[in-house]
Amino acid sequence: QAQLMESGGGLVQPGGSLKLSCAASGNIFSIYAGAWYRQAPGKQREYVATITSGGSTNYADSVKGRFTVSRDNAKNTMYLQMNSLEPSDTAVYYCRVNTPTYDYWGQGTQVTVSS
Repeated sequence: QAQLMESGGGLVQPGGSLKLSCAASGNIFSIYAGAWYRQAPGKQREYVATITSGGSTNYADSVKGRFTVSRDNAKNTMYLQMNSLEPSDTAVYYCRVNTPTYDYWGQGTQVTVSS
């Protein structure tokens, strides 16, 4: 089974940027779509962005124009570049790969946007 591990979270001021990484233990991103989700305190987990194996991307309206999802198949890694961050972006961010046989999730990385 593949494993996913997020990194790159932290504390950033409003208007700042962060780049999250999701490293996989195998070349899963070249086969399946990868996605980012987030969960703010007291709220349900919500969808953020997707990148397909063909490179097509999709974004939640709340992050469109500010976030960019990408991947590097050679490094088995998916990324989420987050710009113009807002306090409402504060959450634990998770990466996910849903295959026909298993639904993989990372452990999450905390992003806090605060002055």
